[in-house]
Amino acid sequence: MKNLLVTGGAGFIGSNFARYMLGKYPAYCLVVYDKLTYAGNLENLRDVETNSRYAFVRGDICDASGVERAVREHAIDTIVNFAAETHVDRSIMDADAFIQTDVYGTYVLLEAAKKFGLRYHQVGTDEVYGWVEQGSSREGDPLEPRSPYAASKAGGDLLIHAYFITHDVQTTITRGANNIGPYQFPEKAVPLFVTNAIDNIPLPLYGDGKQQRDYQFVLDHCEAIDLVLHRGKIGEVYNVGTGVETHNIDMARLVLKLLNKPESLIQHVVDRKGHDRRYSLDVSKLRALGWEPAHTFEAGLAQTVKWYVENEWWWRKLKSGEYREYYRKQYEERK
Repeated sequence: MKNLLVTGGAGFIGSNFARYMLGKYPAYCLVVYDKLTYAGNLENLRDVETNSRYAFVRGDICDASGVERAVREHAIDTIVNFAAETHVDRSIMDADAFIQTDVYGTYVLLEAAKKFGLRYHQVGTDEVYGWVEQGSSREGDPLEPRSPYAASKAGGDLLIHAYFITHDVQTTITRGANNIGPYQFPEKAVPLFVTNAIDNIPLPLYGDGKQQRDYQFVLDHCEAIDLVLHRGKIGEVYNVGTGVETHNIDMARLVLKLLNKPESLIQHVVDRKGHDRRYSLDVSKLRALGWEPAHTFEAGLAQTVKWYVENEWWWRKLKSGEYREYYRKQYEERK
């Protein structure tokens, strides 16, 4: 493993991963391949743009010729795929882009991996397991996605398994819980709540707020992906999370406490269609490789809040234009 193509590397988790890998492995070269949709942002990578081992290629993973050109020109031996449409609410509004990117785009990357003999890693989601009423999801459990986003990611996972079995493509998958940390686009719950609270704007909380999520700090997730890339068994899936669930309303309350804001800013809004009440991951398989999260939920959230407080230059410009129209449709019309 020497030359990595990090697709979707200008997004939230991908940019944190690129920075982490460049810092840890002085012999590795990373090529970020990103379409730069609304959630892709080169400012996420501006602190590494002068690194001689980093390159950026603007491209769409659905464009087979563009992917192959990047693989050839940069002598790529490994693809790590973060590229995806990821926001459940947007998938409910319009699923088309999710099917194109998360399913067809995965197919294009797998074809490139097959053609050039590449190592392939997919960054997946715990949402493919669906609502977990009791216990915790294990990697071999049935996939029961309940949103168009989750279904598109499940489709990609199944394609990967098929290419491993049929074509012997060297694949692994990680299925991550909810990530928090720097550079997350402020449509997701935590950065939305943090940036709203900074400006004393109500925090739109779905339903009763008792939905349960496993919130993990993004660098813990990056370390897990790194470990699976190097020590994971080919053809296998690994869950990634803290193993601890938190009610969304408790997350909102802690955000407000960290910012010294009143809980009266919490505003309950009509719940999301088909909203899963609980996700829970069994992460024993990953822990058997020697991984443990370095951050508790509370520590990760505190670090996340601190970053948004100190980096208004990054997020203020994002909460305008198209974002304002999305926010109006998503929250202001469902009160």
